[in-house]
Amino acid sequence: MTSDLPTRRGLRRSARLFSAFLVEQSDPERFYSELAEDSIALLREHTELRGRTVLDVGAGPSEFAHAFRAAGARYVPVDHDASVPSVRDGGVVGDALRLPLADGSIDVVFSSNMWEHVPDPEAVADELLRVTRPGGLVFLSYTNWLSPWGGHETSPWHWLGGERAIARYERKHGHPPKNRVGETLYRVSVRQGLEWAKGADADVVAARPRYLPDAAAHILRVPGLREVVTWNLLLILRRR
Repeated sequence: MTSDLPTRRGLRRSARLFSAFLVEQSDPERFYSELAEDSIALLREHTELRGRTVLDVGAGPSEFAHAFRAAGARYVPVDHDASVPSVRDGGVVGDALRLPLADGSIDVVFSSNMWEHVPDPEAVADELLRVTRPGGLVFLSYTNWLSPWGGHETSPWHWLGGERAIARYERKHGHPPKNRVGETLYRVSVRQGLEWAKGADADVVAARPRYLPDAAAHILRVPGLREVVTWNLLLILRRR
């Protein structure tokens, strides 16, 4: 159910998420299960999920599918890669820039950690909003480039340059990283997301660092600092 009282997210939640984050590679089920449950809790503050159609754009881990379906949602995963587990299990193969769905046809459009992997993030965000019904929600979160995890597995060496970080990773591991800046990973900023949200035909109902306590929301008002400290930007918008 939608909560009538605001949830106060504190240090205990952040510690739990960061603890799970540290084992993303060795125990991905734990990390993505924690993230999926936390995402559902965030959405439930603004909408009922039972009986609603949730479109997961850039779907990947099956933990999100399990969590949304357990919450009673009609979960529809979309990804360009047909081999993604959740897509193989009744999903849709599609391009985030051209979603194969009608305007205003979805109750909740969900996109977690996909924005930094597309070359034209604002165009993708516009497409997410296009398929959302009036009154429906867009949940968009992404890892910004200058955050400590901005280079993904090449972090924190990306702070010295994306190409240099890739070269260092190859020397150490004997193969290139999955996430390569300019190819499969792009330099997106907190500013980009905030500016897109400000100009969108939607009301912003949440904008804050995704993994940090609520008290850290003021960081978004400080250019420069927000790019390093945010880690991952969360935006929840309600389409007008």
